[in-house]
Amino acid sequence: MITPKFHVPQVSIHSEMKKRINDFFETNKISPTGNAHLYFKAGILVASYIAIYIHLLWFTPGVWAAIGECLLLGLITAGIGFNVMHDGAHGSFSKSSKLNTVAAFSIDVLGASSFMWNTKHNIIHHAFTNIEGVDDDVEAGMLLRMAPKQKQYGFHKYQYIYFWALYALLYIVWIFYNDYKKYFSKKIGDVPLKKLKRKDHILFWAFKAFHIVMFVALPIYMLGFFWWIAGFAIYTATTGVILSLVFQLAHILEETSFPEAMQPSNRLEDEWALHQLKTTANFATKNKFVTWWVGGLNFQIEHHLFPRISHVHYPQINAIIRQVCQEMGAPYIEHPNLQSAIGSHITHLKNMGVA
Repeated sequence: MITPKFHVPQVSIHSEMKKRINDFFETNKISPTGNAHLYFKAGILVASYIAIYIHLLWFTPGVWAAIGECLLLGLITAGIGFNVMHDGAHGSFSKSSKLNTVAAFSIDVLGASSFMWNTKHNIIHHAFTNIEGVDDDVEAGMLLRMAPKQKQYGFHKYQYIYFWALYALLYIVWIFYNDYKKYFSKKIGDVPLKKLKRKDHILFWAFKAFHIVMFVALPIYMLGFFWWIAGFAIYTATTGVILSLVFQLAHILEETSFPEAMQPSNRLEDEWALHQLKTTANFATKNKFVTWWVGGLNFQIEHHLFPRISHVHYPQINAIIRQVCQEMGAPYIEHPNLQSAIGSHITHLKNMGVA
């Protein structure tokens, strides 16, 4: 797969944004990486996760309480992914590269591969957002049609209804199928996977084995197969729906675009930053709880333009980016609340089902 090239403008939107944002951090003497607020939040999330896991296995509550704890464990798992792993994988969790690595490896503890995530998300998705055939995030197999050039089937006219069930399966399919598919095929979508070193192979299998022991074998031994499968289904479905929604509301909306490279030059008409602005959207940025819980990923525009800046600073740099977009006539897509964004996502799926 030959990835497309971006247009190189004489006046760059991204350069202007970068200059003003650098001035902001220098003037206020603030580090663009994480701070005490982020570390405190990470501590709360990780401690809560461990406490609930231990309580479910060794101090097993009644059925209704256990269901509630499995739901909460799913919420916290997504929270760790958004707040700890995501910043760590982008190198923005801390000034320390070692601490960033530790934070990034939290995804391995939770069952997924940080190596596969780094290639799929940091390298491919962030560079070629919403480009069909390159960005694996818009490829959901034949059951969902999310981009205009994808093949349409008759059952897609119902996808705006059944997508919830598929999103509930995301996490379990990710950790038990997709990672292995990428590993053995040596590809992410149509893009070749970077060659794994011996250390990468060892870490991949060691963490996969650890997760199976801690989340399959040990719970079955402690609780029995039925109670394990019931709790694990609730836990993974909760995690899957939350992860899916947050990332889909950032790119798969009726307002966002799905650019195609011009042929035969294989070039895109926009510079990289303008491409990001056309393919990315914010939602519920005034909702402090949503911002806290999803690790600032409701400020997806800020994240895509400046992934090396920690999410704790997105509300501050938001005004700078908006101002540059206004001055340079660039789009800035945002939904005022979660309901509006979900509605736009559903409308897009409905349109893709009948187009």
